[in-house]
Amino acid sequence: MLEIKDLCWTTSDKNEILKGVSFKTSGALTVITGPNGGGKTSLAKLIAGVEQPTSGQILLDGEDITALSVTERANKGVAYAFQQPVRFKGITVRDLLELAAKEKTGYKGYCDLLGKVGLCAEEYIDREMSSALSGGEAKRIEIATVLARRARLSVFDEPEAGIDLWSFSRLVETFEEIRKESAGELIVISHQERILKIADTIIVIADGKIRVSGPRDEILPQLMQGEYTCSCPKRC
Repeated sequence: MLEIKDLCWTTSDKNEILKGVSFKTSGALTVITGPNGGGKTSLAKLIAGVEQPTSGQILLDGEDITALSVTERANKGVAYAFQQPVRFKGITVRDLLELAAKEKTGYKGYCDLLGKVGLCAEEYIDREMSSALSGGEAKRIEIATVLARRARLSVFDEPEAGIDLWSFSRLVETFEEIRKESAGELIVISHQERILKIADTIIVIADGKIRVSGPRDEILPQLMQGEYTCSCPKRC
C-alpha cells in the first residue's frame, strides 16, 4: 500500500506545484486524474523518486521511502513509465526487457510482454531504442519494460499518450489482468474514461490539491457530469 502524507513540492523558481497532498491507496488500481497543470505528473515523479518533495512523506507498505533515490526505490520494487519515454541509443528492445526482468525470458516471454502493448516481438525485439522509433512505439516498449519488472508498485504517467486505439485497448486489458491477478499495485495518471472505469479508487487533483477521492462507483459519475473541472473525455 502506498501512503502519501502532506506532500508539498515547490520548484527551484518558487512555483508551488503540490500543496499538502495526502492519501492512501485502496485496491490494486488507483487512477489519478484532474485538469491539466493540476500537479498529476509532478506527483508521479515524486512517488518514483525522480523529484524530491519540499516536505511531507511517502510510505510504501509502511516503510518511509521519502529520502530514497530513484534507483533505491526501484530496488524496493517501484517502477515508473515516463509520459515522454527516454531513448537509449545502442540498446535494443531485447536488452531493455532483459534488464527490466533481470533474466532472459526467452522468445515466448518477449512475445507475451510486447503483445500486451500491441507490438510484434519478431519485428521489434532487435530494434535499437533510438530516434528511429516513433513516439508511440517508444511509449509502448517502455510500458512493456515496466510490466516486465513485476514491481510492487508501478506508476504509469498518461500511458495512452501517443499510442493508437487498438494498442490502447490492449493496454486497458493488460491493466485489468494485473488488477484481477493482484500482481502488484498500479497507479495510473489518466484522463481516459476506459481507464477510469476499471479503477478501484479515483483521485482528482486540481491546483496542487486533492479535490476528491474515493471508490470508482462514487467518483466516476460525478466526473462524467463535469464536476471537479476534470477534462475527462466522454468517449475514447
